[in-house]
Amino acid sequence: MKNVAIIGSGSWGVALGIYLATLGNNVKIWSFEEKEANLINNEKKCIFLPNVTIPDNVTCYLNYEDVIKDADFILHVTPSKFTRNIVKEYKKFVDVDKQPIIVCSKGLEQSTLLPLTEVIKEEIPAVKVGALSGPSHAEEVSIGIPTLLVSASDNKEVREYIQDVFMSPTMRVYTTDDVLGVEYGGALKNIVAFCAGIAVELKMGDNSFAALLTRGLTEIARLGEKVGARKETFYGLSGLGDLIVTCGSEHSRNRKAGRLIGKGMDLEDVKKEVGMVIESVDNIQAAYELKNRYGVDMPIVDEAYNVLYNKKSPVQAAEDLMTREKKNEYYC
Repeated sequence: MKNVAIIGSGSWGVALGIYLATLGNNVKIWSFEEKEANLINNEKKCIFLPNVTIPDNVTCYLNYEDVIKDADFILHVTPSKFTRNIVKEYKKFVDVDKQPIIVCSKGLEQSTLLPLTEVIKEEIPAVKVGALSGPSHAEEVSIGIPTLLVSASDNKEVREYIQDVFMSPTMRVYTTDDVLGVEYGGALKNIVAFCAGIAVELKMGDNSFAALLTRGLTEIARLGEKVGARKETFYGLSGLGDLIVTCGSEHSRNRKAGRLIGKGMDLEDVKKEVGMVIESVDNIQAAYELKNRYGVDMPIVDEAYNVLYNKKSPVQAAEDLMTREKKNEYYC
């Protein structure tokens, strides 16, 4: 049995807590909201996973120290935009020699364009860090549907430790040392999922959907290589796998956001309708800045950015993608 600290009480944080608790671990979750903590502790429910009963060995606290004290490892599961400030708040409680921090969120920090493990390293330089990613909707992990993930860390002991903790008949975990590839894959696929939602809403069909995923993956891998990741990582679980599940599922809030934009809704109204943080919105801006910094050709990102921030019509964006100059498939 392990003592697990989870920072973040959203759907993914709670789903991971439920999963680890069913394996016999003792799980403590941090939440910033008293109402949420009371719901978890008193009614064993989560507002984001209404059909699931939370095990008794999952408890929720409003205090970082109560959650982190005596934990064997820490799962960081907060939206990317809040990560640095939250880490600043809890870092004084972390035992850097004994408590690795594993990032389970998928996103980039908007102000620095850094992946979240790098944000944590800046705030807690001595801590061991890793990332856990892959095609994994909280709604399915919380009820034990078979899932495959990737444990990434440049520390062999950390990535294999997380693999051992999470492995079970309903979850298979692979390892890699390509942390950048895993994180950029997880963050950038949200952009393609947003575009997939638009495509679905515009009734563009299976041909268009398949083309979007294929060319979207090409763009993700192209940028990933520029920032130092390995190309093959993007064709694994944390790249292609996560791309498929996020683009194709109604569980995906990024796809839902794209569908609402496709209907003509304003971005602020879309945020209210979705009701949770939409990582693709921030990631589109971050990817747009990254591609310009590194001189990478990413036409899908360009058009997603234009739709969100320059009020371009999604129909016009799709037409402009289709009528670009002629290219060779493998060099474009």
